[in-house]
Amino acid sequence: MTNDPVSDEQQRRFTQLAWPYLATVLRTARYVASSEADAEDLAQDTMIKAMRAIDSFRDGTDMKAWLTTILKRTFIDKLRADQRRIQPQGLGDVDHVAGPNVPVGAFDDDWPEPEELLNQFEDEAVIEALKRLPEDIRWTLILVDVEQMDQTSAAGVLEVPVGTIKSRAHYGRKMLRDLLYQMAQKRGWVTAVENPSL
Repeated sequence: MTNDPVSDEQQRRFTQLAWPYLATVLRTARYVASSEADAEDLAQDTMIKAMRAIDSFRDGTDMKAWLTTILKRTFIDKLRADQRRIQPQGLGDVDHVAGPNVPVGAFDDDWPEPEELLNQFEDEAVIEALKRLPEDIRWTLILVDVEQMDQTSAAGVLEVPVGTIKSRAHYGRKMLRDLLYQMAQKRGWVTAVENPSL
């Protein structure tokens, strides 16, 4: 990306093609940034980079995926610049995200009405639970479940095979359900289970 002035044509094309996705970019930024101010900065930086790079966008391709790729790279660049780079955890490192000796998916049989229970959570609670997931899992769920991106586009953004997206999404949903189930227990919405099925 250069710091050359943006041309009128670039501004026009950016306004027409990318600007309508500002809310989507900000929403995604909120899922990965540590604060609202950081999310706003990340979204702003993403849109500025997108405007400067708009000539590289190919008409007929997925604008949301293109912007999300820029957002992800901008987020990683910021972490590196701050020397706070979070090392992605492999799936083997997070077998007990809900607590010691609690395997992923241990609460699956205990959800009485999962959709009804999920709908009780405010957005902030779901965002907080997502932020507790490993980075690669969190990004997958944000793209596939939150942004409703198809798995092929998500694989392109994250630069992994589609099969990896499928397994991360499956595993990540179980992890997220475990975390939300425990939050529901603390709120008294469901009865606590002494020993989840192992």
